Amino acid sequence: MVDEALSAGAVARRLGVAVTTLRTWHQRYGLGPSKHIPGHHRRYTPTDLARLEIMRRLTAEGVSPAEAARWARQAPDPTPAGTVTPVRIHPPGRDGGGTIPVGRAGPAARGLARAAMRLDAAAISETIAHALATVGVVATWEGLLRPVLAGIGERHAATTGLIEVEHLVSRCVSEALAAASRAKVPTGPARILLSCADEEQHTLPLEALAAALAEAGVSYRMLGARVPVAALVEAVNRTGPAAVVLWSHTRATADPAQLSALLAAPRRPLLALAAGPGWRADTLPAGVVRPVDLAEAVSLAVAVRDSLDQSRRD
Repeated sequence: MVDEALSAGAVARRLGVAVTTLRTWHQRYGLGPSKHIPGHHRRYTPTDLARLEIMRRLTAEGVSPAEAARWARQAPDPTPAGTVTPVRIHPPGRDGGGTIPVGRAGPAARGLARAAMRLDAAAISETIAHALATVGVVATWEGLLRPVLAGIGERHAATTGLIEVEHLVSRCVSEALAAASRAKVPTGPARILLSCADEEQHTLPLEALAAALAEAGVSYRMLGARVPVAALVEAVNRTGPAAVVLWSHTRATADPAQLSALLAAPRRPLLALAAGPGWRADTLPAGVVRPVDLAEAVSLAVAVRDSLDQSRRD
């Protein structure tokens, strides 16, 4: 940016705010023009503009104006001359984005998001456990956990922050889902095999499916993250599952060849499910089902179990 002194109108246009907003920030929070030109109104310097940009960004993302102004005033002067140094402000307890967006999710999700921003593990775990006990796994995942996890991902993509929040929340979610699975251990043979695609490390949705299957009384085996296709086929041949769920979170791990290898296994399962947003419906081999959500995946697994039970009775 050219090293120039800008009028209030020019700054307002650059920031996309009203001139009256600039006046308010000047009068209330001291974020005003600092360059004095005799016979003219004061002008905004590059340093002023950099601090106002921080103010605009933080307030737009939910930080209170007073707190945003306090952090904006801590921004260093731009260097070298004529260039504004990018500044990322991280207020205590915040990632610089202020809040975790949860869309239209209810108050429980908003409360969980606030606890996440505070890194309050006890509150996070208590909120999740209460939801699991009262509304069950599927409703907890869809209405509480998925919106918050998606919001953390969205905020991280925008700010590169919240890594510590993501790690803490993921651990709490994983622990809660594991506890829910242990609380209702199904009887009978494990007829469903759960696995992540090769190199896929996002396991929480698969853990949610495991907990939901346990809640529904369906036995399963969980292989977990980053399962090479050869290992997956070997597991299928050794255990003979009625259904296999292969989870992919990203396009990078959604290789349809993995599904083709699964369908070519000597002990091919009755049902192969390609679960997760990584899979594209138009690339799936014939005979593979792509469930739209957790509830449908559970319903399909229950249907397979019931079909096997019925055939054995007959």
